Amino acid sequence: MRIALSTKRTTLLLLLTGAAFLTAQSSRPRNPQTKEEVARPGGRLPGNPKIALVKVAEGFYDPTNVASAKDGTGRLFVTERVGRVKIVNRDGAVQKEPFLDLTKINPLGSDVQTGFVEQGLYSIAFHPNFKQNGYFYVHYASLPFNGDGVIVRFQVDPKSPNVMTPERTNQTAKVLMRIEQPYYNHNGGQIEFGPDGFLYIGSGDGGWEGDPLDAGQDLSSLLGKILRIDVNTQDNDTIPYKVPSSNPFARARDERLMQLFGISEVDFAKIRTRVRPEIWAFGSRNPYEFSFDDKTGDLYIADVGQNHWEEIHFQPAESKGGENYGWNRMQGSWCHPMSGPSDKCPTVGQLPAGEYPHEVPYPGAKPVKDGWGCSIEGLGVANYGGMKGVYLVGDWCSGRVFGLAWDGRKWQLQEMAHTALQFTAGGNGEDGYVYAVNCYCFYTSDRGPLGNPPGALWKIVPASEVKPGQETARTVQDAPQVSSTTSSGAPQFLHPLDNRPIALNMHPNETVTPQVQQFQKTGKNPYRGNAQAITDGKRVYMQWCAGCHLEDGTGRIGSNIVDNAYTYPRSANDVGAFEVIYAGATGAMQSFGNRVTQDDILKIMAYMTSIKK
Repeated sequence: MRIALSTKRTTLLLLLTGAAFLTAQSSRPRNPQTKEEVARPGGRLPGNPKIALVKVAEGFYDPTNVASAKDGTGRLFVTERVGRVKIVNRDGAVQKEPFLDLTKINPLGSDVQTGFVEQGLYSIAFHPNFKQNGYFYVHYASLPFNGDGVIVRFQVDPKSPNVMTPERTNQTAKVLMRIEQPYYNHNGGQIEFGPDGFLYIGSGDGGWEGDPLDAGQDLSSLLGKILRIDVNTQDNDTIPYKVPSSNPFARARDERLMQLFGISEVDFAKIRTRVRPEIWAFGSRNPYEFSFDDKTGDLYIADVGQNHWEEIHFQPAESKGGENYGWNRMQGSWCHPMSGPSDKCPTVGQLPAGEYPHEVPYPGAKPVKDGWGCSIEGLGVANYGGMKGVYLVGDWCSGRVFGLAWDGRKWQLQEMAHTALQFTAGGNGEDGYVYAVNCYCFYTSDRGPLGNPPGALWKIVPASEVKPGQETARTVQDAPQVSSTTSSGAPQFLHPLDNRPIALNMHPNETVTPQVQQFQKTGKNPYRGNAQAITDGKRVYMQWCAGCHLEDGTGRIGSNIVDNAYTYPRSANDVGAFEVIYAGATGAMQSFGNRVTQDDILKIMAYMTSIKK
């Protein structure tokens, strides 16, 4: 009887253990198998966490990456497009002298190509044993090599851990890889060490649009890929890096005797005589930023989309590599090229875990109001504040922050915040928090790496952790879309994002004209229909606005300013249009805030009114 009872207990225990194991296995994130399983905006993360962005430091020109050395110092390293790396200390103080300055190591000038907004210093990564060996790595567009991407290792001087002198930079430089870049865009750029100790490299498809080289699917090209290399070679080796033997194509092009018979099709399929063994995954368009989850080892890849969709790919820690992410046969879960929402095509490669649309999600579609963006920037994986394995991304155009996570059954993509920031990159600090950087940079009229107002470094924290006096990023509120008036009948000027009152500070050397005074009292633009004011307004508009919105106001980046029906309904009246321009609205427009005189804004408005269809 005791034996039978013991056997039953053992059997029950095994069944319970097995059930628990299966439950644990089923709760692990998995990639979508159908288009319907791909997460899109409108989802709800477990626990519905609330976040805020707290400013840590500012003064960074076109920042492109944030990284931690994880050496116990708590320092953050912010890369600037021009070719400099700045240190932000634990207390938020920015070190005056750059940690690394690649603009001074070449006697002919900078070593970094910055001829276009997508070129420059992309990222920095620190060796897992950085505290002992002092090795760190950077990826940048090389000026001497006509914009080709170079990945270079340097070594800090233990006696000067916060500054790399030009001499030290040149003496310790070891070039690991040069990636030929046929065009000046889609360069990828992120480099990061994985939990396996190997260096992962994000490489874009080479540029132009639509992948004219077909690089994404070309296994003989390093473009359009996630690469993985072993940097732990001796300096006297004849090779700068090794290919990990566990790479999916590590032995695919080995020379061998030809056999026609007695070999299975599976074995034949492993032969790729022209493949690059550095490839870990392929079919990416522009994987500018990616992040590993420090808790699980899972990899998340933010792949910048083309005209209609932005996508996030998930690679579980147990992956053996070799994933095909579909580009240029697919963009996200959609066909490429895309002609409409009902396009039919075979699904090529692995579907993304999440995706969100552009303002126009397919050709001919009506602009969507919520949940859209234009360029995804990976920020990092959050495991704090009620968030568990939440991959945070920010959008360069809309200022939105999305969180992607597995809820135990499916992927959820939730809009966490709608900020006024133009995100460029992010990364995890030594404290585990996710940090983000923003710029005020222009795409269609690049002003150079030092021509834009400086951006800032932000810490993403639970909303409950914001302390009194801390500066937080402005966020869009559910506020009335019309301007209010004072008791005297004069308009009250409000910020278009959150309806906080705007202080009409004077532009340097500005003279408050009678026309401005009249406008402030009545809310009506006295320059409407004035031919000379329209001409003057067009001149200012062409200087400041046309780079993004074109001469006729139809726009290439962001909203059309001549169509005020969806994004900024308040701009249908003069006060609202003034508020949008004066306050800087969102994204790149923030840099205009209080930079154009009020009189010139009224003239811009007169020109805008004259071109409305």
